Amino acid sequence: MKVIFLEDVKGQGKKGEVKDVSTGYAQNFLLKNGKAKEATKSALSELKGKKNKEKKVAAEELAEAKELKATLEDEATVVEIKAKGGEDGRLFGSVPSKQIAQGLQKQYDIKLDKRKIELDEPLRSFGYANVPVKLHHDVTATIRVHIVEE
Repeated sequence: MKVIFLEDVKGQGKKGEVKDVSTGYAQNFLLKNGKAKEATKSALSELKGKKNKEKKVAAEELAEAKELKATLEDEATVVEIKAKGGEDGRLFGSVPSKQIAQGLQKQYDIKLDKRKIELDEPLRSFGYANVPVKLHHDVTATIRVHIVEE
């Protein structure tokens, strides 16, 4: 019996997959527990429509990420953060990704999740720094951060 999996079933198939399984297993477990539905013509066309819609949404997200990358990597886009520090050019404390995200929000009105900012360790010195930002699994941008003395 052909079924369309509605959720992942270990050892059988993943969500959205169409597979042939034994009739007894399909009727007594998969269909009964709502883990799959029978693969009729209408169900298959509905699945095809969903997949096309998901592709379209994924393409839109990628385009948005590329557009945001162009904005972030523009020469004029430099996030300026004020911090207190000593005479030797070192900060009292550090500048974490949260502070960079807040500075980007205040100065350029670009809302960015702090978890997307890939900072291995917080910035601890004055001056310019290039900080990588993962916007999409295929798109990574670089933000210029300028830390100045308060």
